[in-house]
Order: sequence, then structure tokens, then C-alpha cells
Amino acid sequence: MPQPITFEDASLQVPDEPIIPYIEGDGIGPEVWAATRQVVDATLRATYRGRRAIHWTEALAGQRAHDETGSWLPDETLETLESHLVAIKGPLTTPVAGGIRSLNVQLRRELDLYANVRPVRWFPGLPSPLRHPELVSAVIFRENTEDVYAGLEVAADSPQARALRPLLKQACGWDLTDDTGIGLKPISRTASKRLVRAAMRYAIDRQRQRVTLVHKGNIMKHTEGAFRDWGYEVVRDEFADHAVLFDDCAGDPGARILVQDRIADAMFQDILLHPERHQVIATTNLNGDYLSDALAAQIGGIGVSPGANLNDERGRALYEAVHGTAPDIAGRDLANPTAMLFSAEMLLRRIGWTEAADHIETAVETTIATGTVTADLAPRVDIARPVGTREFTDAVLAHIA
Repeated sequence: MPQPITFEDASLQVPDEPIIPYIEGDGIGPEVWAATRQVVDATLRATYRGRRAIHWTEALAGQRAHDETGSWLPDETLETLESHLVAIKGPLTTPVAGGIRSLNVQLRRELDLYANVRPVRWFPGLPSPLRHPELVSAVIFRENTEDVYAGLEVAADSPQARALRPLLKQACGWDLTDDTGIGLKPISRTASKRLVRAAMRYAIDRQRQRVTLVHKGNIMKHTEGAFRDWGYEVVRDEFADHAVLFDDCAGDPGARILVQDRIADAMFQDILLHPERHQVIATTNLNGDYLSDALAAQIGGIGVSPGANLNDERGRALYEAVHGTAPDIAGRDLANPTAMLFSAEMLLRRIGWTEAADHIETAVETTIATGTVTADLAPRVDIARPVGTREFTDAVLAHIA
């Protein structure tokens, strides 16, 4: 009998027939979601032979929600996602007006999904500008609720800015010109520590040997620098049995996880020259935004990059393809469903169905390795004829038995 997933004793309780919400998304969202649902359902049938199945329930958000309900993000959708804990979504359009900065940001903030998790790994058949893309295998933990996502700003010529400038001069000694806009980027001890804590737990569970904290603390000492310091406190106070800081071990961690930090700009060079040095990356929001796309570019682009938004303490997880809605190709059978497929693979691992997750991963990798790719990848891998969304999906299904 279908039942929702519950969270007890700090772990998910997953029935054999869980109810899992989905948001199909805007633009190419319906196409990549249809492909993903077809592959997941076929994989579950092949793997569990009727012993397990997902019962999908739709939740509305984005353009279709606005057209049907007048709301970009209906309260009913938030209630559904909150009560069912684990869900998956396609790309959502950003409203031009209406008071919502971004639907993705709104979902993360409303559900307190504080960790944006992006695994990045190359596999044969994917295009890459690197000579050795096989060295890229990292998971980024990007703080999801602060920094620019919670940024506060006022325009240079606004009454608020005119009132703030003399106050900032008096309180902080900041001498701002009359044409200066003002912005705040909050970074807190609480949010920083729980993000690093989640990254450390992941590294332990997945037997990763290196964790890197990325920041711009050489300039922004009380926000970015504090993120690093608070992260180091978490490692020393909570994970001393499992991890050691680089400075405390002279670079030789023994059997423990080595935790180090990098200045953000130096990190960009490092992931190009020495990607093998970084396995788990924990960072602030804006740095994580840049880094996740930069790493994705090294293994085929965001069209193959999955993502998750997590709150481990409450058992919540919202999986998503990290690419946009691509309205220019919507409905034309050109979309690449790989990112959505891998997001579903992550979801299956979250609920403990690892055999099915492995099955999807292998089927997608085999499909691409044999030269069956969509138009976004074809020019970079010298394929004579790219396939459409439906043909790519059929090829993946053919590798599921």
C-alpha cells in the first residue's frame, strides 16, 4: 500500500511503495521529467520485480502553477513537499515580477534546505577540455540559505541608501560616495557549521579522504574568513576521531580525512591543474555557484549535472537538474535528460535503493559511452548524428534488463 516516507531516529523510514512528489518544471522540464519517470519506473520493475515501486504525486510550481492557480508557488505545494520529505523537480522559470527573487531560492528557504549538493564526475564519452578528466571526482556542498541568496540591498539613489550612508559612516567609519548602492551578505556561525557538518558526514559515509573549505577570507575576514574558522571548529570539536586539519598534521593525515582550505580564486586554478586533490568541497553560496558550474564544464556541462537540496536534521531532500528551462528548445525533442536521470539516481540512493541507482547510473553511462548523445554534447564528441530526447531515453531503457 502506498505510504509517505517518514523520518524517525535521525533516519528515513522508507516503505516498499513510497509516495514521492514531483514538479515537472517549465520549458524542457516536462520532457526531461517524462524521460526520467519512464527510466526510473522501468528500472524498479527490472530490479525489484514488483517488490518495490514509487507512487508519484504531482506538485505544481512555476509557470503552469501560475496559469492554473494564480500563484507561482502554491501553499499546497509547500505543504506537500514538507510532509513527504523526499521529492524531485525539473527546472523552474524565474518570474519577472511578483515579489519572488527565484522559485528555486524560495523553495530552499521555505523548506530550510541548507545544503546544495552537486556531485561532479567524468565518465567515458563525455566531452572535456581537460587532458585527464578522469581525475575529476568531487562533491560540492554549497550553503543554500545565506550569502547572496539572503542578500539585502538598496539602490544608490533610494531613500534607504541616503539614510544608511551617514549611519554607516558614524558606526563603522565607512566613507561611501553618494552614488553607492549598499548590499549585505549575511554569513552566520549556525549556517556555516551545519553546512560543514553535513559535508563531513558525507565524507565519512562515502569514505572520502579529502575535504576542502573554500572562502575569500583573505579579504572578507568576518564573513568568508569566519566561515573557514567555524568550519575548522566543527572538524576539531566534532570529528577529531575521523579527520585532521592540514596545519595540525603537516600534510600527513594517516588514516583520517584531511581537511584543508583554499582561497576562492586559487581554488579555480587548482581544480583545473589538480582536480584529484579535491573530493568533498564545502563553501559559501556564491563561491559554490561559480565552482559547481566550473567543475561541471570539465565533465560535459550542466546538462549532465545533477543536484540535491538537503536538510539532514529534518530528513528533507529535493532533487533537481541544475540546468535552466531552455525555452528555445522546449517541445522540440532536443533536451538532454541526463542531469534529471542522475538526480533521480541520487534520490534512489537517498532512500536506500542502491541496486536501482546503480542500474540507472550504468545504463546512462553505457548509452553515452557507445556514442548515443543529444545535440548539446554531439558537437564536442564528434558524433555524426545526435539523437533526440525520446531516442536517447529508448537507448537508456535498452540497457535496463
